[in-house]
Amino acid sequence: MGMVYADIELINGQDVLDAQRYLIGEDEIRRMPVRMLVDSGSFMMAINEDIQACLGFPVVEEKRPIELANGKLVRLDVVGPIKVRFANRMAICSAFVLPGDSEPLLGAIPMEEMDVLIHPKRLELVVNPMHPDAAILRL
Repeated sequence: MGMVYADIELINGQDVLDAQRYLIGEDEIRRMPVRMLVDSGSFMMAINEDIQACLGFPVVEEKRPIELANGKLVRLDVVGPIKVRFANRMAICSAFVLPGDSEPLLGAIPMEEMDVLIHPKRLELVVNPMHPDAAILRL
C-alpha cells in the first residue's frame, strides 16, 4: 500500500476551554489545517515544532522516550490537549513534537476515536462507511 495523506484541522484544546469560560473570544482559538501522513502503524499523533509554535499547545510531558519507525530511541515532548477534526469527526488527544518541520503523523489512537479508516483502493482516509453519521466507539 502507498502513502496516505489527509487534510486534518488541529485546534488548541486549551483555547477551546478558555473560550467556553469566556476568557478568550471564539475568534482567538488557535487552529490550522495540516496535511498529515496517515500512519496506522503509529499509535500516537506527531506534530512538528513549526506546528507547535503556531498553535502553542501546552507541554504535558517533557522528553518522553519513544522508538521511531527506524528503531532509533529519542526523547520528545508530549503536548495537548489537541482537538483533531476530519470530515464530520473529532478527537481529543495529545501528540509528540518532532524536530523542525518534520512530517506530521496521524496515528491509530486518534483514528480509532474518530472512527475513520484507510480506504485501500483509493489510498485515502475515509469516514467508516458502517457509521457515516457519527463515530461509534467500543467501550
